[in-house]
Amino acid sequence: MKKTVDQWLGGESMSMVNVTLPDGTVNEYAEGITAGEVVIDALGKKHGCLAARINGVERDFSASLHSDCSVEGILASSDEGIHILRHSAAHLLAQAVMEIYPDAKPTIGPAIDRGFYYDFAMEPIAASDLKAIEKKMHELARRNIQVERVELEEEELRDHFKSNKYKIEIIDDKLEDGDGSTIYKQGEWYDLCLGPHVPSTAKLMFSRLTSVSSAYWRGDQSREQLVRIYGIVEPTKDALKATLNRMEQAKLRDHRKLGKDLQLFHVDEEVGQGLILWTPRGAILRQELQNFISYHLRRQGYDQVFTPHIGKLDLYRTSGHFPYYQESQYPPLVERDLMKKLADEGCSCSELSNMMSTGDIDGYMLKPMNCPHHVKIYASQARSYRDLPLRLAEFGTVYRWEQSGEISGMTRVRGFTQDDAHLFVTEDQIGDEVMGCIELVQTIFDVLGMHDYRVRVGLRDPNSDKYVGDSERWDRAEEACRAAAAKLGVNWSEEEGEAAFYGPKIDFVVKDVIGREWQLGTVQVDYNLPERFDLWYKGNDGENHRPVMIHRAPFGSLERFCGVLIEHFAGKFPTWLSPTQCHILTISEKHKGYAAEVAEKLREQNVRVKIDDGDDTIGKKIRTHRKMRPAYMMILGDGEMNNNCVSLRSRTGSQISDLPLEQFVENIVNEIREKVAEPSLVPDSE
Repeated sequence: MKKTVDQWLGGESMSMVNVTLPDGTVNEYAEGITAGEVVIDALGKKHGCLAARINGVERDFSASLHSDCSVEGILASSDEGIHILRHSAAHLLAQAVMEIYPDAKPTIGPAIDRGFYYDFAMEPIAASDLKAIEKKMHELARRNIQVERVELEEEELRDHFKSNKYKIEIIDDKLEDGDGSTIYKQGEWYDLCLGPHVPSTAKLMFSRLTSVSSAYWRGDQSREQLVRIYGIVEPTKDALKATLNRMEQAKLRDHRKLGKDLQLFHVDEEVGQGLILWTPRGAILRQELQNFISYHLRRQGYDQVFTPHIGKLDLYRTSGHFPYYQESQYPPLVERDLMKKLADEGCSCSELSNMMSTGDIDGYMLKPMNCPHHVKIYASQARSYRDLPLRLAEFGTVYRWEQSGEISGMTRVRGFTQDDAHLFVTEDQIGDEVMGCIELVQTIFDVLGMHDYRVRVGLRDPNSDKYVGDSERWDRAEEACRAAAAKLGVNWSEEEGEAAFYGPKIDFVVKDVIGREWQLGTVQVDYNLPERFDLWYKGNDGENHRPVMIHRAPFGSLERFCGVLIEHFAGKFPTWLSPTQCHILTISEKHKGYAAEVAEKLREQNVRVKIDDGDDTIGKKIRTHRKMRPAYMMILGDGEMNNNCVSLRSRTGSQISDLPLEQFVENIVNEIREKVAEPSLVPDSE
């Protein structure tokens, strides 16, 4: 259904534009046709799209075409479509809040990974108030209000938002003097935004508000406290139902709750937010992971090192971590005598901060990164090309200052231990060493049953000048990362602009059993630090050459990785990772001696056991110990004691009886040694 000139203007002459569709077809349309009309013409009315790409740029359906271009519909179910849907739902939320609470001041409302939120300057509300807001959102969606993009000059923008100081602050910060911008209108309501958005509120029928919390304006604790409302939205009713089901699963798997129930870790206010206390059971989980990766580090020729938890400011000035990233670091420590001297001289806090930033005084800082310390180990002696690659590994604890509102269990903390390593290599070793790092990550994922993952290769933004190092070296490093990713046999993508300023990187994004994505392992190529620290090695030509650094951390951090594992396994760890691998339960007091004998045989083989030989009934013991999710529960009574055998119960409730003790010991030792993904010694009941 190509629109002709006559259809557009009743016979009046009009210029035409050629539009290239995704399949390569070129259609001719009258100038002024909208992107939405082109999508309908190409795909029909049931196209499933909510916006379009014009020459690769995301635009509203209402965008009109005035020159030759390409047009492609953006499906609501695509990643880009979901982002637009979430952003538009945030606007709908703000409109609903304003109708119920007209004195509220909307501030910002972005799309986020798993939904959207909007922050309001308003009186606090409770979770029970969300139902009325959600009802209003659905009412506005059913009204099918058209969403309109309007371009305004700066003066008009200021007039529109003159009663909202937050929007005025955004205008002041984001716009150059005299520049205009856009608003999006839904009926009488409007918001400052660049878009794109859905064509009408009817596209937002399947939304749900999930929680309410507090936040600070622009994340600054010294600024106004706001009300933050979170929500989710999906393109279809079935998709919303599936998302709500995943959220229920996520609640059951929440590592913060399971970590407490399974006695794995503790956070104490007197110790400090975001500082994890690993309990004995949690320490076992952590130590098993460290032992596992340490074996593979030795296999790959890594050298273990240890470095202090603090370092001098000059070290981090050289590396560039201070003062450029000081907002995410703990404040520096100044020597006591110097601090007293400065205080006696009337030095203010701002003057002290300035002197630290300029290097006029020195101090110490809690270690934000391990790499500067490893650089100094490399630089501690002369190096030859024969020494490379040099692979330094450390389970190094680092400290970052996270805002209190951003801290979450073990996945967002202020102190964490990285399975960190830095490889110092020649340029022609980059490819092989990157592959070695990737092989290590894949080994971890394979053993833990994390088979659903994708790889991102972060490359330079060709239009940015933020990167260090010459172009030819970057080209070679990027090609090495591409080649490594291509050999993996998994989905991978290139993302321009996602490289670190010092080199390209490879990130591993894992999807857990309920479909959530977690960025875990990372491998980064670095030209910057060797330059900043003037590192060198003697080449086979007798000349000094600059090494290249590779940063790699397969787990990322042990805290975050364990938090993800708790949720991935729902606390039901493989036998080799289970804090207690076998709980031994006696039926009566006369079985205590046999239970102790069984436990001793298991402990001799380094199997972790716990005995309950108390007075409770066996039914109560089973119910109690099941909560701790051991790999196996062993039940011992007269039959087991008299026949030197055991009865086992699995996590699913399946049971096996009369298993010879020696056979069980052999079987569980093999299962632990082979790191079997799931406990397998008790067949599931039919």
